[in-house]
Amino acid sequence: MAKKTFLDFEHAVAELETKIEELRYVQTESAVDISEEIEQLSKKSQQLTKDIYSNLTPWQVTKIARHSDRPYTLDYVREVFTHFVELHGDRHFSDDLSIVGGLARFNGQPCMVLGQQKGRDTKERTVRNFGMTRPEGYRKALRLMKLAEKFKLPVFTFVDTPGAFPGIDAEERGQSEAIGRNIFEMAQLEVPIISTIIGEGGSGGALAIAVADQVLMLQYSVYSVISPEGCASILWKTSERAADAAEALGITAHRLKALGLVDKIVNEPVGGAHRDPKQMASFLKRALNDAYRQVADLKPKELVERRYARINGYGRFNDTKADSSKG
Repeated sequence: MAKKTFLDFEHAVAELETKIEELRYVQTESAVDISEEIEQLSKKSQQLTKDIYSNLTPWQVTKIARHSDRPYTLDYVREVFTHFVELHGDRHFSDDLSIVGGLARFNGQPCMVLGQQKGRDTKERTVRNFGMTRPEGYRKALRLMKLAEKFKLPVFTFVDTPGAFPGIDAEERGQSEAIGRNIFEMAQLEVPIISTIIGEGGSGGALAIAVADQVLMLQYSVYSVISPEGCASILWKTSERAADAAEALGITAHRLKALGLVDKIVNEPVGGAHRDPKQMASFLKRALNDAYRQVADLKPKELVERRYARINGYGRFNDTKADSSKG
């Protein structure tokens, strides 16, 4: 059984789970039946987890979104889609492995699927550049989306990045242009686009594959213009106030849903997606199916017009001018 990784605010749950594992070992090695005690402790652990997760701060949600065991794009591709064939390269510079994508089938329907991939161990994280995409990655993503448009295939994207790669080489090859081009092209793509924030949705690095007809967000994912650490470093000159920044930024799914920036929140299993990836994939597949059905029959012109209106609706506010006749 794989060892669970607990976050700092899950210390009490970790202690209970350790006790449960010790009792299971004792029961295996001896003839003593302690299954009832194990069951009681398991129920207590489950309830404690529910209590903790019902009152999370935005900073705690950020930690869950970054959990090392959280399912990544390829995990969902394996569970939700079939007949996946990965496509590589941007046809200009190279193949950025922080973005994965290719042809697949969703409930038998041919489609294009793509998203960021962070990597599990140190070696893979280095190869995937920790999910931080370079210009060639965004150009690969755009190439795949244009290919989908050519063959009239729906596009499913999965966002999980701390942000676009900020290195000098990325800037030299036109990082900002690549992101801007993706946003521009996705806004007028004549096929349905369903985007899901599955972990971190960081800045333009996320938005470059998240302009969509339906935007879904996992319950314990985050979506923001900047990381809490980056925001704290700018405002207070120290990343130690990241928790304050997370609170101020409004990065959680429920806050963004209230603001109209995401369409649907996909609930996660108790304790987060990493506790039960298969159940999470089942929840996500159902949500993706519902989202796709809402836009599947729209004509290309309707899709583009709706998408344009949607983008224009971001950041709406009411201008309430003070009445000069008063006071």
